[in-house]
Amino acid sequence: MATNLVILESPGKIVTVKNYLGSNYKVIASVGHIRDLPKSSLGIDIDNGFEAHYINIRGKGDVIKELKKEAKKADKIFFATDPDREGEAISWHLASILGEDSKKAKRISFNEITRAAVKEAIKNPREIDLNLVNSQQARRFLDRIVGYKVSPVLWKTVKSGLSAGRVQSVATKIIVEKEQEIQAFKPVEYWTIDATLTDGKRKNISARFYGSKSKRIKLKNQKDSFAILEAVKGGEFRVCDIKKGSKKRLPSPPFITSTLQQEASKKYNFQSQKTMKLAQELYEGINLGAELGGVQGLITYMRTDSLRVSEEAQKSAKEFILERYGDDFYPSNARVYKSKTNAQDAHEAIRPSNLKLEPSVIKKALSSDQYKLYKLIWDRFIASQMESAEISTVVVDFENNGYVFRSSGYTVSFLGYMAVYEETVDEAPAGVDDAFDPEKNNKIPVISGNEILTVKKIDALQHFTEPPPRFDEASLIKFLEEKGIGRPSTYTPIITVIISRGYVSRDGRFLKPTQLGEITTKIMNEHFPDIVDYQFTAVMENRLDTIASGEEALSEVLSDFYKGFSSELAKAESKLAESAPEVPAEETDIICDGCGSKMIIKNGRFGKFAACPNYPKCKFTKALNKDGTLVVAKKTEIADFKCEICGSDVLIRNGQFGEFYACSNYPKCKFTKTKVVTVGVKCPKCGDEIVSRIGKTGKQFYSCINYPKCNFSTWDLPVNEKCPKCDSILLQKKNGILACSNYKCDYKTKG
Repeated sequence: MATNLVILESPGKIVTVKNYLGSNYKVIASVGHIRDLPKSSLGIDIDNGFEAHYINIRGKGDVIKELKKEAKKADKIFFATDPDREGEAISWHLASILGEDSKKAKRISFNEITRAAVKEAIKNPREIDLNLVNSQQARRFLDRIVGYKVSPVLWKTVKSGLSAGRVQSVATKIIVEKEQEIQAFKPVEYWTIDATLTDGKRKNISARFYGSKSKRIKLKNQKDSFAILEAVKGGEFRVCDIKKGSKKRLPSPPFITSTLQQEASKKYNFQSQKTMKLAQELYEGINLGAELGGVQGLITYMRTDSLRVSEEAQKSAKEFILERYGDDFYPSNARVYKSKTNAQDAHEAIRPSNLKLEPSVIKKALSSDQYKLYKLIWDRFIASQMESAEISTVVVDFENNGYVFRSSGYTVSFLGYMAVYEETVDEAPAGVDDAFDPEKNNKIPVISGNEILTVKKIDALQHFTEPPPRFDEASLIKFLEEKGIGRPSTYTPIITVIISRGYVSRDGRFLKPTQLGEITTKIMNEHFPDIVDYQFTAVMENRLDTIASGEEALSEVLSDFYKGFSSELAKAESKLAESAPEVPAEETDIICDGCGSKMIIKNGRFGKFAACPNYPKCKFTKALNKDGTLVVAKKTEIADFKCEICGSDVLIRNGQFGEFYACSNYPKCKFTKTKVVTVGVKCPKCGDEIVSRIGKTGKQFYSCINYPKCNFSTWDLPVNEKCPKCDSILLQKKNGILACSNYKCDYKTKG
């Protein structure tokens, strides 16, 4: 029997894909990239056509060995890495390392992990697309060149530890400029007059001062407001105009990566990293139980900028809508959405893989957050294929002593897509008066022309315009997308990097620049203006797309970039050497116990810490948590037994491998003993007890009681069950899956 080898990128997909293929298919994973540029050097020969020097990634030796072993035994090899440029590059690296010819080794890809999609991909293998590979390489080379050439200049001339990234520097600049805009903002006074009108019975209507019959009047001060208030008090409010209208409200298109991240942030306050992690889990597959077909991939590929939907998916949506809601809720023609002109359009929009798997049907198999995101994707897709909603609007004007007050509102006369889903709308900033937009106001009771109402309550209120809000992740991603900066797969890494490197910090859900981010942006603006120019960055993204389509060569694009960049680099190095800007120390409110000064933030081998600014006269330091708060020292606990050697008290201490007992008479007495909690499972390596420990980061893990002599350890809870395939112990994952502790074994089952 022929043996076929399928190599995936993520081990999380193994069970799902294997579930769809026969016994003559071996399914394994590369666990991401297996080769990369070296960390110790640039790794790119700029003078020789930008030739790359790739090396095997440290720690991937066992994976590569296993891949080669299985490849030799296989008659056919299918590279089934993710269906994007990164996945194409991983397949290319795999082909290079395995050394197999294109007759035996082929590329397959699927936009959704369903039985039909996987089998269709196996039937239609193709060659590796070198244009996509080169586009990925070009992005990697650009980022590497900027990072490895600019950062050393900053180290030598400004401050050690400063670094610069190509797109990350632009994202930091965006947040810095927003902060500058906020700081420069000057509030402007304005007033509103709000009235509650009544007919003396049950009818109450809210109305706001609009102006006169001929024009709108904006109130800028108390004097004008009080004059109008005085003029209308005690007077009658007569209906002088009623405008009724109707309009259709179109559904939003299905999600792409950026809109999914934005909506999940608005609705559930999910950070983009969390959204993409959950989406990855839904894409790779969830065990739904035997009655629903076992492990199923629930959504299509989640890194996409295309609004395209397959005819098959449109047909399934039509059948569902007609059956569930009726003919009136389906449009006369299937909805087709047009992607942006700069979209790669490599995949469909994000949608459910199988409409029969409704959120309510599979809710029990999903975690709370998985369910929220799946339902969001499901509802948005179904709504995107439905008939428009019909809105009836009404605007009523009341006249009193020549002044007009306006009330506006709407009713939904036909729900259409709103029966399923309604997009979250951003709130208008203070100072933008949307009170007269009928679609954003309450229902108005039935009222007739010339009807007279009286005032139940009326107030003149002072307001001030507010500065624009800081970016949160959703609004930053929207801005990046609008400017053409980055692509679906890069939004989350961009945000992660600028926060982890200390250029941006979180203030609640908002992002604000740090002092380091502001000074780095200033340097980049002055000395590397092209690198942080929005338009320049967007043009580079478009040129990466032309490499992917085969219109331009990698070397041509990189050469054009490097000509201008090398010139900027030389000028910057010279200017910075002459007069490098001083990076001020980041001051804190923490008081030094040694001399009473305000401490400053320093970067050390193990991260940030607070140090006295008077070093070396005062060498006092304090440990900081990752969020910049002080580490509170844990009170030393005394154990409930005495030292087995000298009889002194025994203290509970924290060490590299968790808590342990130590004699209080240390260093005279060196008695120690591991403090552990057994979990009732034997170590698969040495047969001794597995215990629960708390590591130095405060995170719980499980290991052999003889750790580190016996190096068995895991983050997941070992259970007293054996793998039916290889007899290793099973691990209880956080998502409820039981998985084999032997990474070479692919056994998984629902716990």
